[in-house]
Amino acid sequence: MHVPDGFINAPTSAVTGVVAAGAIAVSLRGARRELDERTAPLAGLVAAFIFAVQMLNFPVAAGTSGHLLGGALAAILVGPYTGILCVSVVLLMQGILFADGGLTALGVNITDMAIVTTVVAYALFRGLVKVLPRTRRSVTVASFVAALVSVPAAALAFTVLYGIGGTTDVSLGKVATAMIGVHVLIGIGEAAITALTVGAVIAVRPDLVYGARGLQQRLKLRVNGELVDAPDAGPAPAPVAARSHRKVWITGLVASLVLAGFVSFYASADPDGLEKVAADKGIDSKTEEHASAGSPLADYGVKDITNARVSGGLAGVIGVGVTVVAGSAVFWAVRRRRTDDTSPSSTTAATTSDTGV
Repeated sequence: MHVPDGFINAPTSAVTGVVAAGAIAVSLRGARRELDERTAPLAGLVAAFIFAVQMLNFPVAAGTSGHLLGGALAAILVGPYTGILCVSVVLLMQGILFADGGLTALGVNITDMAIVTTVVAYALFRGLVKVLPRTRRSVTVASFVAALVSVPAAALAFTVLYGIGGTTDVSLGKVATAMIGVHVLIGIGEAAITALTVGAVIAVRPDLVYGARGLQQRLKLRVNGELVDAPDAGPAPAPVAARSHRKVWITGLVASLVLAGFVSFYASADPDGLEKVAADKGIDSKTEEHASAGSPLADYGVKDITNARVSGGLAGVIGVGVTVVAGSAVFWAVRRRRTDDTSPSSTTAATTSDTGV
């Protein structure tokens, strides 16, 4: 659902750019509370994984494909604020390096694919886990439903933006019907990918899933014929936790590299939902050439490498590498800022300032 340059007019694109910038600023502050010793090492990996899976277009109807948006997955794994940042990093890398999604439309894409999907998905997810039994299966079921709804929600958001600032004269009703219809089908694929990924992480390390925190039932012990809560085992020693995080991180990175570098070659070549609707309804008649069309990695291939398999696979590997580095740098900086804000020296300075001493 990457919106290219020319679909939405300049004023609307500028407004969405301001909205996106504001949301990112709020998310940077909110992510300080979410990025702890568990989520911080994995946030950059989540961004890289979303980049990799977005390369795997899957068929949803005759001549149409879909791909992961990732907002629901990121929000559930690392938190909603961090999730918005994860998807935004992916969109930025795709726009600059791979000419995927217009640069003047970056605000539109972040608003639609990062903000709307994450907010809608996480709000629905939290509502579901409150009413469902407190089990790991419930988290997976809630992930499926939240991801399913988030995709047509993004399609609806695009339709609204098109209604406000579309550059072509196409009936809004036709755009809405086509967009929401095809993206309900794409949402099924999004839901399956999200639920499978969340379920896999929960099966190995449920404590690493942000959306599953506080849902585990406490172990019961029978003492003198009565069931009582077992005492907390306490946090794992730092070296053990570090090794455990490292194992999950390496496994996730290898999976991302394999998906982007090898499996992506077998992805559907059909246009995605937005591209198909745009072509059928004439929305794409004023599409502008991408500012990064001359990038060595444009269209997910490496310039001057003629073998399609090698070119696409190498581009995918480079994309995963760049995204994990860029994402990790952002989240490391946010995490460090949180550490600085909560350090004893800053706390003492704040207390001194408040008391006037």
